[in-house]
Amino acid sequence: MSLLVVGSVAFDSVKTAAGSRTDSLGGSALYFSASASYFTKVSLVAVVGEDFSEANRETLSARSIDISGLETAKGKTFRWEGVYDAQNLNSRETIDTQLNVFADFSPSLGEDNTSHPLLFLANIDPVLQLQVLKQMNPKPKIVALDTMDYWINDHRNNLKNTIENVDVLFMDEKEIKSFTSKSTIFTVAQAVRDMGPRIVLVKRGEYGVVMFNEGDIFSVPAFPVENVIDPTGAGDSFAGGFMGYLSRTKDFSHESLRRATVIASVMGSFAVEGFSTERVGNLAELEIEDRFRGIAGMTYFEPLGNNEELFI
Repeated sequence: MSLLVVGSVAFDSVKTAAGSRTDSLGGSALYFSASASYFTKVSLVAVVGEDFSEANRETLSARSIDISGLETAKGKTFRWEGVYDAQNLNSRETIDTQLNVFADFSPSLGEDNTSHPLLFLANIDPVLQLQVLKQMNPKPKIVALDTMDYWINDHRNNLKNTIENVDVLFMDEKEIKSFTSKSTIFTVAQAVRDMGPRIVLVKRGEYGVVMFNEGDIFSVPAFPVENVIDPTGAGDSFAGGFMGYLSRTKDFSHESLRRATVIASVMGSFAVEGFSTERVGNLAELEIEDRFRGIAGMTYFEPLGNNEELFI
């Protein structure tokens, strides 16, 4: 089962306590594709500038990502520069943002990209996200969406209109509380599900993730990473693991969604262990499986038997 992602491909300049990189490959669609490509065939739709080299393209195609939808426009590729707090990697300061060709990005899906069974609408203008969805024919079996605080704060109505049309929503805890004006992850999840999405994943950083799915509540811890290098792209890698696993299994049952959430946590944990896709783009399948089993081991306990009592 194939998977389409529409989002950004960028050059990131990042500084963390572990070091720095200048003009390394980044962008929501790139991180998502790198992660999802371990599990399924991924097609990418994005725009880059004339400075996006053949070597950059080969980095994507080496992961068997279909980049036929990667448009080259006149000008420079989207660039972002940021610095992470040395004491708190959840906090970062944006130093510079140059939208360049991304400022005029208007995704037009070619004939080959309108019928994918799964669609991920990465972090772009919600108006564009909805335009992409309207180009799909037939409507995908699963449509998932990610967003950010800028769209929540300044384009709330457009974002709400788009969210009403998707099946899966990814948001971090701070964002979703701001979006819904609710105070707990349980009330925010219900508020979002009332809008339309049946599956809501609330990302909680180092505290893991909680998935809400039609009466099923499932909490997964973050895998403990000893050396966090760069958190950029962790959320997109998380989403890539989730959607990639569902695409691979073609199974959307409660149990499969739970496994997909664990896979998502696994892929997000790999993303932070290197700059750009240095780590998440160069994994062995056994590494992914070992970490998946590791989370299972961290959370397993023997339940009470039918004839056992907690209080004797």
